Amino acid sequence: MDRFRELEAFVAVADAGSFVGAARALGLSPPAITRMVAGLEERVGSRLFNRTTRAVRLTEPGAAFVETARRLLDDLAAAEQDVAGRQGAPTGTLSLTASMTFGRGVLAPVVSDFLAAEPQLRVSMLLIERLVDLVDEGVDLAVRIGALPDSSLVARRVGTVRKMLVASPGYLAARGTPRAMPDLAGHAVIAFTGIVPDMRWAWREGGRAKSVPLAARFEVNDAVTAIAAAEAGQGITGVYSYMVSDALAAGRLVPVLDEFAPEPVPVQFVYPQGRFLAPKVRAFLDFAVPRLERELSARHSVVTPAEAGVH
Repeated sequence: MDRFRELEAFVAVADAGSFVGAARALGLSPPAITRMVAGLEERVGSRLFNRTTRAVRLTEPGAAFVETARRLLDDLAAAEQDVAGRQGAPTGTLSLTASMTFGRGVLAPVVSDFLAAEPQLRVSMLLIERLVDLVDEGVDLAVRIGALPDSSLVARRVGTVRKMLVASPGYLAARGTPRAMPDLAGHAVIAFTGIVPDMRWAWREGGRAKSVPLAARFEVNDAVTAIAAAEAGQGITGVYSYMVSDALAAGRLVPVLDEFAPEPVPVQFVYPQGRFLAPKVRAFLDFAVPRLERELSARHSVVTPAEAGVH
């Protein structure tokens, strides 16, 4: 247990930026904190802090070690909570990240319901169009759409979405409906770069991978903007199915060349590996996964007005 106390003192000093602040946070004396950090430095064979009269800063080895120390302390806390049977009452702040469009349209309602069900928890949600490093940025849980190249993350699948091409009925009435992929060359294309970063539309046909280049008249990194342009009749755009389920159901957009849609793409929650899953993360996964499975399934199989016989 002394080793965990040393880790606790080390992390507290890193967080407080001083030995006095760490002592205050842990309810110990500054000399006790100093002894524990010195013992840890001797044990690992490296200086963890640069100390001056004005500040205490992590050394390069210290900065590399502090996240490992945090994970070990989190594992210990989670293990103690498991033994104490406190899984039913998770506490603290759960940090989540997702893309802007998925977060706004799909995840936010689930988070709102979760907060109502778990009033003792707080949620911090980061919506951003980049992959967040969960360990470096201290994030508990992320939504990832697509294959996972990083094997250091644990994944829990919640469903699939599909890539699809859509356009407004007005645009197709004016420009004609493409019947084969090469026909896209004669149409205005709105390229949402989150779907087609390489400006190619890829699909499988007869077991073979195929693709065609997209000559975009309008290129944008925001799905909402691309969809609005398509609804306004400016062209054909590629999106994920969940992004346009409402527009398809209302008839503002219709599928284009749907027989050439790529294979469905997995949607999963991911979190860093660890021996124990924090109760707050487990509670959210148990709450959110079945709801998102139902929501994504409904959006995946949305029926358009034409399919329902509505004209």
